[in-house]
Amino acid sequence: QVQLVESGGGLVQSGGSLRLSCAASGNIGSFYAMGWYRQAPGKERELVASITNDGSTNYADFVKGRFTISRDKNKIMVHLQMDSLKPEDTAVYYCNIEGYIVGMDYWGKGTLVTVSS
Repeated sequence: QVQLVESGGGLVQSGGSLRLSCAASGNIGSFYAMGWYRQAPGKERELVASITNDGSTNYADFVKGRFTISRDKNKIMVHLQMDSLKPEDTAVYYCNIEGYIVGMDYWGKGTLVTVSS
């Protein structure tokens, strides 16, 4: 069974930092990228950041300069360092693996990040 397990979420004050981690296990096979999405209360899920297997990164405009995505070398593990957190960052954050074929993505169950004012 393929599993993506997120950790590191919690309650933090505005301006604080959190570091999310995602560990993947199981027969995943080849994939294109790993990334982080988030879903705020009452909102649709949106891309936060992603990193390809060759190290290329991309970020949503609303987190650029504040968040940093990284991948552990030779591991199916991805991290999201979140600095200068804002209340609007409050959401459930999901780890994602993008396969080379559409429909072959994997998702974690999410970790809740709550940023208080």
